[in-house]
Amino acid sequence: MSKSRRNQKAGVTQPVRTNDSFANFQANVGWGTNNQSSASTYTLSYQSRNRINLEAAYRGSWVVRAAVDALPEDMTRAGVEFSGLEPEDVTTLEQDMMRMAIWDALCDDGKWANLYGGCLAVMLIEGQDFATPLRVETIAKDQFKGLLILDRWMVSPPVGEVVTEFGPDLGKPVFYNVIADYAAIPKAKIHYSRVIRMDGMDLPFYQRVSENGWGLSVLEPMWDRLIAFDSASVGAGQLIYKAHLRTYKVKDLRSIIAAGGPALAGLEAQMKFTRLAQTNEGLTVMDAEDEFEAHSYTFSGLSDMLTQFAQQLCGSLGMPFTRLFGQSPTGLNATGEGEMKQWHEKVKQQQERRLRNPLHRLLAVMSMSSLGKPLPDDFGFEFRSLQESSEAEKADIGVKTVQAISQALDAQAIDIPTAMKELKNSAPVTGLFGSIQDDAIAEAEAAAKAAPPPGETELPDMSRLTGDSGSAVSWLKRLRKKK
Repeated sequence: MSKSRRNQKAGVTQPVRTNDSFANFQANVGWGTNNQSSASTYTLSYQSRNRINLEAAYRGSWVVRAAVDALPEDMTRAGVEFSGLEPEDVTTLEQDMMRMAIWDALCDDGKWANLYGGCLAVMLIEGQDFATPLRVETIAKDQFKGLLILDRWMVSPPVGEVVTEFGPDLGKPVFYNVIADYAAIPKAKIHYSRVIRMDGMDLPFYQRVSENGWGLSVLEPMWDRLIAFDSASVGAGQLIYKAHLRTYKVKDLRSIIAAGGPALAGLEAQMKFTRLAQTNEGLTVMDAEDEFEAHSYTFSGLSDMLTQFAQQLCGSLGMPFTRLFGQSPTGLNATGEGEMKQWHEKVKQQQERRLRNPLHRLLAVMSMSSLGKPLPDDFGFEFRSLQESSEAEKADIGVKTVQAISQALDAQAIDIPTAMKELKNSAPVTGLFGSIQDDAIAEAEAAAKAAPPPGETELPDMSRLTGDSGSAVSWLKRLRKKK
């Protein structure tokens, strides 16, 4: 008895090779059969390497511009909330970030990374050599001067010189040589610790090596869909010229044209006269044997076709229709709120993945330059939400915030200066208590250190808490009464 017969008799199942697709070779249906679909494949277009094409698309197509700009703009639009810093230090950092246009520079860093596949934001520290590793502790007061944006084509990493130390920069270039020929840009060799690098879309290892370590332009995967959308849009526009066609049938037209001379001149004069007479209230004058017809073109189906192409663009970017095209969604009960919530979640994910670590490094540099001291151990920050709250929602959050602080103050879990700080920190969300002055908080801290005489319930003067002696101070005094 053969081995297969013995296995079948013993109930052992024999391995069978299967394909993960449906195919009918008799009907030429399915992948791998003799049909046109089986001849389809994917090829590498390398659009990310064609800088001129990318720049032409960015300058000439508003859809491309929106596709490139949307994510970086939303990633840097709302800023961050600091924690672990004194209120006056927070104010100083925020003012310096505004003065040196830090958020604008980070936005440009993300834009050109999306367009070209990579970009650098170089930290400009006065008096230090770009080629040396950055040591944050050596940065003096007011030494940081801002960020210089250098896109992928403005620098050239030396081949083979990569970071070998374990960490997030492993495998990336150690230096970047500036090759841009412009008077305001220093021709320097820049160490990787002095740059905030942003890459485009992720690539597999060997493809990333083929791109000299950079990422993929966001335009490359959507290039064919972009061409289809623009072709359909321009084609639809061309149909406008043919929306109303008129035909004029002339007897013996070929003979008239062939004869030329007075006959052809007479025909041309007749056509000119007909055009002059054909006004809204005019008449069409023609020979009894001539025929005149008007043909109207219908545009049914064009709107659905353009919408489908537009939705494919949105899908290729992972971006809602409302954000890319700036149009409200159509359809029954369509508000776009769900799509925008998903988009904000994607922005949040990209902030955490691409911006958190570089921004923390930048803030460590700015702390030494702006504050003259390193960041505290408990320092942290959170990206502000992009979903704007209504006035009613802000008021509700403000009431709940005050109640929570009041309960903590009543339970003596916090003191008055801490309560004042918490109120001021809640101002970006609630829109309240933003006028609490730093010197008022400092006076409250000084007063809290001096123990009051037994039985005394009088509080230090905190009239500058909100600019007058009412409102927020009154509830603090009531909750501070001795039991």
